[in-house]
Amino acid sequence: MSKHFGPDYVRAIAPYQAGKPIAEVAREFGLDEANIVKLASNENPFGVPESSKKAMAQVVADLGRYPDANGFDLKAALAKRYDVPADWITLGNGSNDILEIAAHAFVQKGQAVVYSQYSFAVYALATQGVGARAIVVPAAEYGHDLDAMAAAIDADTRLVFIANPNNPTGTFIPAAQIEAFLNQVPETVIVVLDEAYNEFLAPEHQFESAQWVRKYPNLVVSRTFSKAYGLAGLRVGFAIAQPAVTDLMNRIRQPFNVNSLAQAAAIAALNDTVFLEEGARNNAAGYQQFVEAFDELGLEYVPSFGNFVLVRVGDDDEAGARVNLALLKQGVIVRPVGNYGLPQWLRISIGLPKENAVFLAALKQALG
Repeated sequence: MSKHFGPDYVRAIAPYQAGKPIAEVAREFGLDEANIVKLASNENPFGVPESSKKAMAQVVADLGRYPDANGFDLKAALAKRYDVPADWITLGNGSNDILEIAAHAFVQKGQAVVYSQYSFAVYALATQGVGARAIVVPAAEYGHDLDAMAAAIDADTRLVFIANPNNPTGTFIPAAQIEAFLNQVPETVIVVLDEAYNEFLAPEHQFESAQWVRKYPNLVVSRTFSKAYGLAGLRVGFAIAQPAVTDLMNRIRQPFNVNSLAQAAAIAALNDTVFLEEGARNNAAGYQQFVEAFDELGLEYVPSFGNFVLVRVGDDDEAGARVNLALLKQGVIVRPVGNYGLPQWLRISIGLPKENAVFLAALKQALG
C-alpha cells in the first residue's frame, strides 16, 4: 500500500508552470542561445537598470552577512515614494510572496477566497495552499466582473484578489469602479489589489491606489520590481496596508525574505525615472507593432494595458500548443495559456523592436 504524505489539498495543487528558460529551449531544439528570443515571462527587455547594477556592486563586499531583516532603507524609500508611513509596508520575495503571505495571514482552512476567471494563476495556488475554498467568478470580456465578484462574497469569505492590469489578459479596471467595489466589500474581508503592471499604464489611466489604504483598512496594495523596474531575477515586491494588516503579514513573512542585493537594487531603481520612461516608450511602441500585425493577420486579441498581449491563434483546443511548438522550433519563446482555460490563445510579452519583429515573422510562418 502506498503512503500519502501531507493534506489532500496540497496534493491537489498543480505546480506553477513558469515560462521556458532560454537554455532549456536551446538544449531541446538544438538552437544557439544567442539567437533565441524570449517573450514569455513579461520581463523588462532592457534588463537591469545601470543605477541598480552600481548599487549592487557597492554591497557585494557585505554578502557574508545577513540582509537587513526589516529592510529599513528600502521601506524608507518606498514610504517617501508613496507618501505612507514605513510601518505600512511589507516586503516580499517578489509580489508572489506577498500574495502567499496574505493567504496564510488572513484565511483559514475551509474559508473562502474570491478571484476572477482568467486571473493570475498564483491566486488559485495561494488559495489551495491554505486549504481554502475558491470562489471563481466568471470573467466579463476576459476581465474582472466586479459587481459579480462583490455578489459572490459569502459569510466565509476572508480574501479577494484583484489584478489591475490583469495577467494574462491585460484588461484594466478604472479607478472609480475599484472604489465602488471597495465600498461594497465587508470590512472583515481583505482585498488584495495586485498592481504588478501598474507602471505600464498610460498617464490618463494612472491613479495612486496607495492613498486608498488610508480610507480602507481592509485594502492591501501589492506591487513588484520584477516588471517595469527590470529586477525579475532578484525577487523583490512589497505591499502597502494599514498597520493592523501589515503586523499580521510580517508575522507570517519569512525572515530575510528580500536579500541584500535586491534591497539595494530596488532602492536605486525606485526613482530611476529615465529608465522607467524609456521602458514605457518602448512598451507603447511595441504594443502598436503587435496589434497592427495582428490586425493585418486577422487575429483576435484582447486590448492590453500591461507589457504583453493575449492573442488568439486558432479555433480548436490544440491551437495554442501547436503554434507555440512551431514558434519554439524557430527559437521564439512565448506563453501558452491553456492552464488558464484559454487553449486557443498565446500571451506574448512586448520586447525590443527587433525581438518583436523576429516573433512576428516566426508567427506568420507558424500560422502557415
